[in-house]
Amino acid sequence: MTPTWVSHAIWWQVYPLGFVGAFPTPEGSAPPGPGEHRLRRLAEWFDHAIELGASGIALGPIFASRTHGYDTTDHFRIDPRLGDDDDFDYLIAQARARGLRVLVDGVFNHVGTDFGRYCDATRDDGAAHWFRGRSGRFHTFEGHSELITLNHDNPDVVDYVVDVMAHWLQRGADGWRLDAAYAVPQQFWATALPRVRERHPDAWFVGELIHGDYAAIVEQATFDSATQYELWKAIWSSLNDGNFFELDWALQRHNTFLASFAPLTFIGNHDVTRIASRLENTDHLPLALVLLLTIGGVPSVYGGDEFGFRAVKEERYGGDDAVRPEFASPPLSLDDFGAEIWRLHQFLVGLRRRHPWLHAATTTALRLTNRHYVYETRSGDDALLVTLNVDNEPLRLVLSELGAARAEVLAGSSAPPSDVVGELTVEPHGWRILRPA
Repeated sequence: MTPTWVSHAIWWQVYPLGFVGAFPTPEGSAPPGPGEHRLRRLAEWFDHAIELGASGIALGPIFASRTHGYDTTDHFRIDPRLGDDDDFDYLIAQARARGLRVLVDGVFNHVGTDFGRYCDATRDDGAAHWFRGRSGRFHTFEGHSELITLNHDNPDVVDYVVDVMAHWLQRGADGWRLDAAYAVPQQFWATALPRVRERHPDAWFVGELIHGDYAAIVEQATFDSATQYELWKAIWSSLNDGNFFELDWALQRHNTFLASFAPLTFIGNHDVTRIASRLENTDHLPLALVLLLTIGGVPSVYGGDEFGFRAVKEERYGGDDAVRPEFASPPLSLDDFGAEIWRLHQFLVGLRRRHPWLHAATTTALRLTNRHYVYETRSGDDALLVTLNVDNEPLRLVLSELGAARAEVLAGSSAPPSDVVGELTVEPHGWRILRPA
């Protein structure tokens, strides 16, 4: 059963190795060592997370690795470039002092070539049995020779993963993002996760899924949640193409997921082009954020998106680096655009927190054209009306034609709050959030 605290969760996600300047290492310089305690720099930003309205910090990889964090060499050790166990304990204590949850990120599909048992595999049959294939021809993850696939049929691998997850939950983590979960046999998760829950029943587990039958995979793997990549793609694609039919199709699928689990929703993360760069018209950035924070699920904001950061992911070695930048100490100096986007994030996250029922809300299209989308988001007796207009002309609406005689305007791109209206006009590339009166 999904822990109750998740229904109020709003994550602020960071990629620690980049955030603190530990990766990539500038050419010609030595990588940072544990004496630098860089992990503690994240705590400097916890008050910012509170100001944003987040209830938790979703960390990227923090365990010992050679490069980007997903080539893990020791799951029981904090990456020396970040610090050590004491630094993790400090981070947890600082989060707890502010009421923030902490989600850790682990990849259990594959390991790096410095992983101890891989180093022993050529001379130890027991070690070799930890990996798929045979010594000298072990399977790799998506063709990456430095990422060696674990043998998920080996009971020793199951025991190891259970012990790793329980270890960091015991040290204060609240849950796990399971990287590349789609590549791992579902039976492996169905065997391992219940054992972890026996020790930590309040933990939350979200599997990284890209495509497929999300609901079936979540059920069979016993995840609590899954990454909602389908909806992420539909949000920016529909806004770019002026095709809200794509978005509505994705939201109908999203409704079916919500019947059994609350997906992890996002418009940006450490693996994708930032939303401010992905959208062809930055006037549509507020519309993407409105969608994220008025639909069901567990929303996550990727650090920097709340300032309107721009960066493009490239399909090459090091192509993720631009979307995983180093952050200076807060506060950042923002231009007018960044300040506007920051204020909008604060307002909409605050609206989400004032309407916690949105966690389980489903959506129904009330008006759907290529460039206009009006939807009701509802859970039980609670409901909001959301209007999006990506056309170059104003959108005029008579609320009685949508099933609501009058509504209170809560927010909009050009709207005074608290007006109770029966008709409204939404300016080109604008939006409104209303509450039926």
